[in-house]
Amino acid sequence: MNILITGASRGIGAAAHELLKSRGHQVVGHSTRGGEDLIAGDLMGPEAPSAIWKEALDRLGGRIDALVNNAGIYEAVAADAPDREWRDGWLRTMQINVQAPADLSRLAVAHFRENGGGRIVNVASRAGWRGDSPQHWHYAASKSAIIGMTKTIARAYASEGVLAWSVAPGFTVSEMTEEYLTGRGGAQILADIPLGRVATTTEVAEVIRWLATEAPASSTGTTIDVNGASYVR
Repeated sequence: MNILITGASRGIGAAAHELLKSRGHQVVGHSTRGGEDLIAGDLMGPEAPSAIWKEALDRLGGRIDALVNNAGIYEAVAADAPDREWRDGWLRTMQINVQAPADLSRLAVAHFRENGGGRIVNVASRAGWRGDSPQHWHYAASKSAIIGMTKTIARAYASEGVLAWSVAPGFTVSEMTEEYLTGRGGAQILADIPLGRVATTTEVAEVIRWLATEAPASSTGTTIDVNGASYVR
């Protein structure tokens, strides 16, 4: 399969990128700055999604079978922050976490409808179901939006072979969180997870791989939680 994955330079995205390649798929990754085999694109720019999609199509011979919208940000803004800071935080989070994946998904849906179908996997968050900290209203809202968008795509285009899923990780260990987990914050996080540990990027990547390549069509529209039972529905 030919697969495009955004936010592939670190964490869950890098793990999914490597896993998919190791299984023999043709994978094009993206990151803000790009890299040796990553397309560069700042998702704050309104033209970035279409440029990334076009470059991915060129690299993959004109066909993409699956899109993984993984890129996202998790930036705090306090409820009592100055108005400008508050609105800027919401704008940046919604642009990168919602608008850019929506733009890429729209391009993917059009491409898939013309080419016999395809798959979209959107990386959401536990926060999309249960909310987040008082500094992250905007993040939780963005991930709820991703889940809603995924359901809409699934319902609208399943008859044409366009399938869509979300993945909702809880706290995930990565190079960005390892220091926090070994400090004072780690004990509080672990106490909230019945499994007794946070998810690994490899575990989340495996769910992404399965959805992007193997999950049965009848499961389209669903969200898979990967949170150690810290939130169950």
